[in-house]
This record gives sequence, structure tokens and C-alpha cells, in this order.
Amino acid sequence: MTFKLTVKQTAQLDLIASDATHIMAYGGSRSGKTFGFVRAVMIRALAHRSRHAILRYRFNHIKASIILDTLPKVMELCFPGVDANCKLDKTDWYYTLPNGSEIWFGGLDDKERTEKILGQEYATIYLNECSQIPYASRNMAMTRLAQNTALRLKAYYDCNPPGMAHWTYRLFVEKKDPDRRTTLAKPGNYAALVVNPKDNEANLPASYLEELQGMSEAMRRRFWLGQFADVSESALWTLELLDQQRIVNGAVPEMVRIVVAVDPSGVAGEEDKRSDEVGIVVCGLGKDGRGYVLEDISGRMAPALWGDAVVSAFDRHDADCVVAESNFGGAMVQEIIRSAASKRVGSAVPYKEVHASRGKIVRAEPIAALFDQQKVSLVGIFPDLEDQLCAMTTAGYVGSRSPDRADAMIWGLAALFPGMTKRNDGILGRPVPKVKLGYASMKTRRRA
Repeated sequence: MTFKLTVKQTAQLDLIASDATHIMAYGGSRSGKTFGFVRAVMIRALAHRSRHAILRYRFNHIKASIILDTLPKVMELCFPGVDANCKLDKTDWYYTLPNGSEIWFGGLDDKERTEKILGQEYATIYLNECSQIPYASRNMAMTRLAQNTALRLKAYYDCNPPGMAHWTYRLFVEKKDPDRRTTLAKPGNYAALVVNPKDNEANLPASYLEELQGMSEAMRRRFWLGQFADVSESALWTLELLDQQRIVNGAVPEMVRIVVAVDPSGVAGEEDKRSDEVGIVVCGLGKDGRGYVLEDISGRMAPALWGDAVVSAFDRHDADCVVAESNFGGAMVQEIIRSAASKRVGSAVPYKEVHASRGKIVRAEPIAALFDQQKVSLVGIFPDLEDQLCAMTTAGYVGSRSPDRADAMIWGLAALFPGMTKRNDGILGRPVPKVKLGYASMKTRRRA
């Protein structure tokens, strides 16, 4: 099959050829932005002997997304036969071309490796998924955009647009210095292009495009329309904060403890649109001491159905405990889970009741701090949960309905990180004894 650039990739290439040094392509998911920039780096590297860097916040992400995925596709489709004469060094992770040019790959989260990479000068620096990269790290990387070759120095950036408070929006859209908020001395040196999935529909399954369009409004604007979010600076969570620690390939460490957290409501069933959803979120504590949000199965379910869903998640994740908020009918919640657990002969579901003695934001702030300290990762994309998290601000919750999913996640992580609480019971309120629900002894999680 003959390779052909999309219309937007051709526009991206034209922008790269412009006088601007800094070029950003931002927009929805799988729109071809990364492919276009990797191809451009390769063209420059083949044209003149030179050195180039492709960087991301985490090395394991760049390894999975570019080294093992996009780069091989670019070489096969755009430069057939060249790859046979190239060499990938898997110790220092750089790609050598037949003319001696080098393309270095790195993650800015690894201090030792970053220092090694930034000890060299480059003709091109490409920051992949730059919504995850702090502005200070970006500035440090740009000090190495200094290799003296026949090529003009170029910096490439791509991202699914985060909030308007992010440095990418201020730099490329507002044309202002992100720190000083002053107008850039040379605004023409920064150019940006919107590239969305619709622009790449010839290379994407129709079902994927439908899935993006069916997301929540906030996530649809980001991943389908490629729009920056109008996020309050007082938000406890931001899209870039969630992105920074997100795990997209499912690679998580062994869990030492897993809880299924429940934030109940009075919903009668799926048809009951007036009531809030039942928040059900699975959280784990890894052997590395970090927290992981593993699954969100919240929804409008009748009591018997959400009880079954909780017990099913408990079994599926080999969990240690169910944590349920008791303000909304504590005895009823316990009975619903006990009834669901009783259907499983020879099994038991340890249960812990927690009580909301403080407001939502007070409970949320220590958990938001865990994300800020890079101690929690979302394992995958959770559009509805993320919408609720980003609607939590220091002034209160600004979402349209109750943050049931966010509340459940907060209960779960609070149970896994008791040190973040004020007292032994801390943000969970008064201490409540654990109760086993079922007819057999509690299973023991195997720990290494």
C-alpha cells in the first residue's frame, strides 16, 4: 500500500518548514500528530549528520509508544529499507542511522538518565505528550537545543490539550511567557496546529471514532475536538496532573492491598435519572508504596445490582476489603453487600464502614496532595471520574451533580493511605470496626 500523508499532516509538515523554531500540534487522540513529528525528525536526521532527542515525562511511556510502536511504523511506511541499516542501542536507548545521525530517547522523570541526555547538544528536540511535562523541565531541555549543523534548530511539541492554565496554552495560544505572563518577545517563533481524530479517520476504525464522540462532554472536547479546558486555577486536580502519572499500558506492580470503595446513593435503578449514581471505584496499594486507581464501575443501579457489582469487583481484583460510606443508610449498605456476598458459598467479604464527618473538599485535599506528590496513578482513562475530580476546587465542587465517583475514589485511597489523615481515623471520620460479610474465613493476600 502506498503511503500518503493526511491533509493535516501535510499542514503540519508545512508548519515545520516555516521560520518558527517552536512547533506544536495539539488535538484529539490518535490524530497522527506523533507520526508526523517522528517522520519529520527522521527526515532531518537523514538529510545531515546530526543528533536529535525525543523526550517524554516517563521513559517507559516513550519506549512503548514511540520506540516500539510509532518509530517502526514510520520507518516501514516512509523509509522502506533504511531500518535494516540502522541500529537501536538498548543500553543508552539511541537510534543510529546509516549516515551517523543519532536519535536519543529519554524520560525526564529519570534524573540520572536525563543528565546524561542533556549533557549533549541537539538539532531537534521533540517533547511528546508535553501536557505531562513541567515547564521547568521543558526549559532545561531547551538549553540543549544548540547543535551546530546545516539544519535550523527546531523544537516540536504535541499533546492532548490540558487546561488553559497549562504552559502549552499560554506559550502557543496566548503567546505569553508562562511564568511572567508577559507577551513573548518573538511571538512568531511559536506556531501551533490543531490536529484531531477526524483528520485521521482514513487510518482509524469507525468504532474508535464513535467511542470518542460518546465520551462525557469535557473528555469529548479534549480527545475528539482537541480543545483546551477552561479549568479554574483553584482546582484540586487538573488534566495535566492526572496525565502526568497515568498508566496506559496496564503495567502495574504487585498489589499489597486492594479495596473496593463505595459511595452509595438512593438511586432505584438505571431509569432513575433524578438520583445520583452509586460510586464504585477499585483502588490498590502497590509494592512500590504508590496508589493505583484500577477500575471505576460506578453507575445508576438498583441496590441488588450494585451489591452484586461490588462483590464481583472484589473477586475480580482479589481485593482485601470493601470500604463503604455510611452517611446514606449505613445499615442498609451493609445489608446490601452482605446479601450479595451470601450468594457465594464458601466466600467472605471483609467490610469497613466509614463516616463523612467533614465536607467533601476537606476530605479531598489530602488525596489531591498524593497526586501532586506523584504517589497515585490512574490505570487507564476514566472520563466521568476525571470530570468530577477536575470540578473539585478549593472553593467547593463546581460540577453539575454529586461527585459520587470522586467520593468513592477518595474513600478508597484514604483507606490505603492512613498516614494522610489527621487522626487514626482521620478524614474518614469516627473509627468503625471491620465487619466480615459472608460465611467463611477471610482470604489472605499473598505478598512477596
